[in-house]
Amino acid sequence: MRFAITATDRYVNVFQTLVERSWTPVKLFTGKVDNRIHCNTAVIDFAKHLNIDVQISRLTDANLRELADLGCEALIVASYEWRIGDWRPHLKYAVNFHPAPLPRGRGPYPAPAAILEEAATWGVSCHKVEREFDTGDILKTVEFPLSPLEEHDSLDLKIQLAARRLTADVADHFVEYWNAATPQTGGTCYPKWTEADRQLDFSQSVEKILRRIRAFGPMECLANLNNTTLFVRRAVGWTESHRLPPGTVVYVNSLSFVVAAADGYIGLTEWSLIKPDAVTGTFRR
Repeated sequence: MRFAITATDRYVNVFQTLVERSWTPVKLFTGKVDNRIHCNTAVIDFAKHLNIDVQISRLTDANLRELADLGCEALIVASYEWRIGDWRPHLKYAVNFHPAPLPRGRGPYPAPAAILEEAATWGVSCHKVEREFDTGDILKTVEFPLSPLEEHDSLDLKIQLAARRLTADVADHFVEYWNAATPQTGGTCYPKWTEADRQLDFSQSVEKILRRIRAFGPMECLANLNNTTLFVRRAVGWTESHRLPPGTVVYVNSLSFVVAAADGYIGLTEWSLIKPDAVTGTFRR
């Protein structure tokens, strides 16, 4: 199968697995990255190793026509921020590898929802590309269990491993799965996360605060302390009776803060005064 792929480094294993399964790549499409959640160094290096073209801009209708001229049969979408145009006049197939067990978890980055909602399982789905994001018929889904103390980074690695397993299966049975794909019904959708979603509320329990920090990980939560905003990546916490107002800073040691929560204390151990996507001098944080 001759294919083009859109990808960032989190899904380089999808790219690699297709090649291992004797699929033939013709072009890589990638885009701007934040070098925090998304990078593209590895996928670009792999494409160069394969001696195929790389495009770091939006895939257009003209590109779809060019892919058809190259004999491309399938477009594989694996992490891509832009909407894909009408591919059907030009290609036989187009599928997306989505980091959620559809129809649960539509949206650009649903992983934090799995932790926030204490899901027992999560997964990765391969579905047909349609005009509306994440709505196409499902070829196949792989699911896996989650820990009660799941963190963003552990979930992300589980998603990557599941995506590799799913890609191998889909690559080996592609036309069969395509023809038997099932429509989606119901489900949930999570829009792009905002700073309000990542805001810490110290009037909540220790368990809820730590869960939010675990869910967002490198996206960082916001803690407003003494008229200053901290961007928090990691924290610890424990339950303990006290009479302090929630949000009170009760202890500072070097760069660690201990803050009163509703039923105990939160220790902010990894934080910054600069937001994760801020430009600092000549580089982005």
